[in-house]
Amino acid sequence: MKSTERTELLNLLARESYFERELKLTSGRASNYYVDCKRTLYLPLGAYLAGEAILEIAQAAGIAQLGGMAAGALPVTDAAIAAAYRHGVDLRGFFVRKETKAHGLQQLIEGAFRKGLKTAVIDDTITTGGSTLQALAAVREAGGDVTHAITLVERGEGAADAFAKAGLQYRWVFTAEEIRAAAKSLP
Repeated sequence: MKSTERTELLNLLARESYFERELKLTSGRASNYYVDCKRTLYLPLGAYLAGEAILEIAQAAGIAQLGGMAAGALPVTDAAIAAAYRHGVDLRGFFVRKETKAHGLQQLIEGAFRKGLKTAVIDDTITTGGSTLQALAAVREAGGDVTHAITLVERGEGAADAFAKAGLQYRWVFTAEEIRAAAKSLP
């Protein structure tokens, strides 16, 4: 990813997705800031840039498929597989439901998942890694060869250690501190 595109994505996340206020995170922890990546990922430029960034990480790791828990992983997965198409890269995408679907094919994992492929579990923002570890368990049980965890924004609150214990290599595009600093420097 060109440094100008990386800076553009960073500034877009800072402008569209960064909020300072007291709230509760998915992990149950309290925080005085929030990075709502979906506000950026559902903009055409944001989806394009995030897809390019995630694809670059996935390609460097030799990943054949990626996905994670609905709903956090959905827009970042979609952005990455769209980028893969643009570049002629064979990359499959999927998502993991919180519980098995009660109708249709009654699947826990939806999309283009194939067992045996080198896999990354992903999310838009990761704090402690709880949702990603939940996806990891489902994907490994279904036969995915999960080697990596990838995120757009890493909050630096324990996920790296949790993923190391689970045998995953962990990669991210930005840290939350980078987003915070960019937000403070915006006009």
